[in-house]
Amino acid sequence: MNNKKKLIAGNWKMNGSLAANEVLLKALIAGLDDVACDVAVAVPAPYLAQVQALTAGTVVAVAAQDVSRYESGAYTGEVSVAMLKDFGVRYALVGHSERRQYHGETDVAVAEKAQRALAAGVTPIVCVGETLQEREAGQTEAVVKRQLAAVIHLNGHCISEIVVAYEPVWAIGTGRTASPEQAQAVHAVLRAQLSAASEHADRIRLLYGGSMNAGNAAQLLAQPDIDGGLVGGASLKAADFLQIIAAAR
Repeated sequence: MNNKKKLIAGNWKMNGSLAANEVLLKALIAGLDDVACDVAVAVPAPYLAQVQALTAGTVVAVAAQDVSRYESGAYTGEVSVAMLKDFGVRYALVGHSERRQYHGETDVAVAEKAQRALAAGVTPIVCVGETLQEREAGQTEAVVKRQLAAVIHLNGHCISEIVVAYEPVWAIGTGRTASPEQAQAVHAVLRAQLSAASEHADRIRLLYGGSMNAGNAAQLLAQPDIDGGLVGGASLKAADFLQIIAAAR
């Protein structure tokens, strides 16, 4: 493996307030000494301006939790990538399992969102992962490869610019975590798929998401194909998030 920096991205999901965000980010930034990895926070859209201001001049990058697959127009409630860029957004989550599950996002829609982000110079963090039923049916590999294949198909030579996050749906917010070995096995499958699609696959960062916390981060991040984490609940606690960041060396 090459020596690319790991990436630890916090996904706040639908949490936060002006007051709470300020407390969290000030504590986070104050604790970020000698950071060896890249750090980002994916925040609800109404707080992008606040978070941009609070993180300006720091190592913390701003991420969006979603992006529209449309450029502009009559799409009430949608947020375009151009709007995100106005607020200094560097990353955008696409295809998070909650978007796929609750908003009916298809593999094609996710690929189009990734394409829209890439075209504007925003790095998409493409989320893939299987449900418990799919894992128990032995379909894990087929599911994640199908989800990633749609993105590869639409984005071709740009694929080396994406970040991929493997999030087993059965481990998101449940407290259950894939063992380091289980996570590494899926990451290795994704790495091989990317290697077949791009000669620069070694520069693509593969993140693990699925109840990564201060207790298990070091073991997960020690795996050869795990290049960081997409952290949910633990990213809302500055001390826990800082511990995960410290483990990413």
